[in-house]
Amino acid sequence: MIKYIRFVIILFLFTATAIGVKAQSTSTTSSPYSRYGIGEISPMLLPQNVAMGGIGVATNRINNFSTINPVNPASYAAIGLTVMDIGLYGKFNTLEKTGQKSQTNSNFRLSHIAFGIPLSKRSAISFGLMPYSEVGYNYRQISQLAPDTIANYIYSGDGGLSKFYLGYGFGIGKHLSIGANISYIFGSLKETQSTEVPALPGFLNSRIEEGNSISGLNYDYGIQYAIDLSEKRHLTFGYSASANTKLNTVNSYIVSSYYRDANGDEGVATDSIINNQQPSAKIQLPMVNRFGVSFQSDGKFLIGADYTMSNWSKLTVAGVNKGLRDSKTFNLGGQFTPNINSLSSYFAAVDYRLGFIYDQTYLNVNNTDIKRYAATFGLGLPLRSNNSSFYKINIGAEIGKRGTLVNSLVKENYINVHLSFSINDKWFQKYKFD
Repeated sequence: MIKYIRFVIILFLFTATAIGVKAQSTSTTSSPYSRYGIGEISPMLLPQNVAMGGIGVATNRINNFSTINPVNPASYAAIGLTVMDIGLYGKFNTLEKTGQKSQTNSNFRLSHIAFGIPLSKRSAISFGLMPYSEVGYNYRQISQLAPDTIANYIYSGDGGLSKFYLGYGFGIGKHLSIGANISYIFGSLKETQSTEVPALPGFLNSRIEEGNSISGLNYDYGIQYAIDLSEKRHLTFGYSASANTKLNTVNSYIVSSYYRDANGDEGVATDSIINNQQPSAKIQLPMVNRFGVSFQSDGKFLIGADYTMSNWSKLTVAGVNKGLRDSKTFNLGGQFTPNINSLSSYFAAVDYRLGFIYDQTYLNVNNTDIKRYAATFGLGLPLRSNNSSFYKINIGAEIGKRGTLVNSLVKENYINVHLSFSINDKWFQKYKFD
């Protein structure tokens, strides 16, 4: 009976998450930098890895606690117990621009649900639903046409893409692990650009609307090799990649004109100058290569570093290159547990995590490279467990900045907060006695 109850719980949680993602009609990001490409890309990281500076290419089981790490599917080979991880995400950001008041936004959402199920001592599958990218912005630029006449250029965008993945990882011998994910990416993005001249009531305003309804498959693969320096100390090297696959998109491009009345209210569009539909358009995703190394002392600490190269200059949507640059990201972080077996002090058994991120993003705006700097920290809070079940609450935070105030650009100061509940349990296993 217990196994059926557990199956119903899994089905309920997964269905609830899928409905939540489907019902999310608006984005949970508010950044003008999400305007470019296919939105602000979300790394396939759970809170425990986010808190360690986003490392994950060379991590798998941490302190003998099975974790889900989709960024390198080779890590699934180290899953020893059935794992379920479900989480929430919140973002607080402040936008600054020279000569203007700062703007603060906050957004929240259900972030992910993921499962890992061991099939043998050195193999496991994992599946789940996670965000892939988000678009969310609304801002205007003002241009002086004449001493008493200005033009407003209004830019807005909304939407996002989600990623359902299914992966398998297995070990070859004692030290080598290999794995792969197949993912289905789906969602829609909408962007508009409007030109208005408010000082001229009879002026025919114009608007460009572009929409993409996107779906398609993507593939990730990875490898990890561990060197045992002693019984409890291990050095692990990792590599993973995301293939440069093509997604399908139903692309629409509409140019229309409209008036505003004396009260400033917008009237019905008077005409559609251009209305193009491309039902068979493609999105060319970039190749992403990740390299990582980690050193772990079981039950004590883990440190690691990742380096990621992404060929975003190859991104095209409906045959049009989006004008991005290749990006480079450096991640450094780790965790420390004072005494994992402590019975007298709860805080001695807590995981303390810290990390740093430097991201040379794919953006170059007004001849200025857009960079991101962030510090991360978090906690792994163990809950009461028994010989076959382990529970943990993971809290992670990323505090950083992106962009600059030079060349009339926007600086974004942000705080990302991640919270998840993780279970390790002996599900789907036969017992000798019932």
